[in-house]
Amino acid sequence: MNIRHPLGITLATATAVALAGGLLTLVATPAAAVTAKYADDFNGDGYQDLATAALGTTVDGAKYAGAVVVNYGSASGISASNRKVITQNTTGIPGSAEDNDYFGAALASGDLNNDGYADLVVGALGEDVGDDTNGGTAVVIWGSTSGLFGARTIADPNASGHDWFGKALAIGDFSGDGKADLAVGSSGKDIWIHKGGFTKSSGAASRYKLTTPLQSGSHHGAESLLSGDVNCDGSDDLVVNGTYNPDTSHMHYATLVYLGSASGLAFQDVLESDRQAALGDINGDGYDDVVTSAWSGGAGGDNLGGSITTYFGGVEGIRTDAVQTIEQDTPGVPGADEWDDDFGHALSLGDIDGDGLDDAAVSAFKESIGSATLTGSVTVFRGTPAGLSASDARMFHQDTAGVPGANEDNDRFGSSVRLSDLNRDSYADLSVGAEGENGADGALWSLRGSSSGLTTRNAISFGASSVGLPTSGYPELGRGMLR
Repeated sequence: MNIRHPLGITLATATAVALAGGLLTLVATPAAAVTAKYADDFNGDGYQDLATAALGTTVDGAKYAGAVVVNYGSASGISASNRKVITQNTTGIPGSAEDNDYFGAALASGDLNNDGYADLVVGALGEDVGDDTNGGTAVVIWGSTSGLFGARTIADPNASGHDWFGKALAIGDFSGDGKADLAVGSSGKDIWIHKGGFTKSSGAASRYKLTTPLQSGSHHGAESLLSGDVNCDGSDDLVVNGTYNPDTSHMHYATLVYLGSASGLAFQDVLESDRQAALGDINGDGYDDVVTSAWSGGAGGDNLGGSITTYFGGVEGIRTDAVQTIEQDTPGVPGADEWDDDFGHALSLGDIDGDGLDDAAVSAFKESIGSATLTGSVTVFRGTPAGLSASDARMFHQDTAGVPGANEDNDRFGSSVRLSDLNRDSYADLSVGAEGENGADGALWSLRGSSSGLTTRNAISFGASSVGLPTSGYPELGRGMLR
């Protein structure tokens, strides 16, 4: 049985994308002001790493304190043994593990201090800050030659104005000055941009407030934040998902696009969505595209189980005149459009087959297959110059030949997904979380990319106990994942 945590928050990898284990081979310390090649290479060995949230983890008796598992990449990909588990009781991490902290509620990565190692930022939205119950916090954990080590807290500039600071995170160079900035969301309308260069001793160089038209209050504010360059101008842009309230007459979920520049972030447009989005260059034109999802579907009408929509990037930003919508009733897409499948619950873009075009992994984590209810699936779509191809889409689940495990009730395979090259062979691999596996212990899967697409050859899986998580309570490894 899959137990939802008391706040009832729906979180995906991602946005957004959470973390004591072995160290990796030492490498030479890079010179100062050398940005990490990969935004998720925490030990500088040239391999991308995977960070996954286990929000329900009980830590030293504190329920739902939360943990983040980092599986380090290698020539053979990721493994259960080559990892590090981080909680708020880990040496060097500020604060302490307490009931309902939800450490790992949001994850973001990038080289904040330009030392050649990617850093990991972890949100703990339920953290009590002084007398501020559920004030929330964001913690930067620094990358190093031995992996993630040492940390500092990012201060909330307006603690009295909202709760759940650290609910949403994104790292990007929004001003195009070569220094990574950190965007932090909360239950309020404001998103705080913490400007690079960061230092370990003093944190961000400065900060400013980006006020959005999001609805504020409990279970509102930014659901997730993402960064990418949709107009290819050298400044990262910010994509914000949350509850939008344009005229106070009604609320709906939307994706807001803000374009970066030397003078700061400026609003561009509102895209329809349902709390999820992903960025990448699907058609290979050099502009990042935005894929949004309306994953909750509806009890009637044409879209029961959810859909995804691609908005293409261009010189002026996101093009709302050129869109592509796909659901499970689209010809060529496996499965069927059924009520409450949650197709699009988790999204990720990456180049699986090495053709220079980003492909998409889309989960339907409530999909029922055969007699197994809420077992979950992930569908992979190939990127083409015309957009995502539905004609050759492929569905993967635990009864797919070569995928470890078996479809069971309430597995929720696809609670999080991520496409990234974990073995440095130039093909993006698919990481999948199943938060409900083994009675909500949770588990991870890794399927490899290849020139012919995603393959189940050498696919691996491991659960919460294999990575050193306590399985008392409901750790839900795979509830969220770095995006």
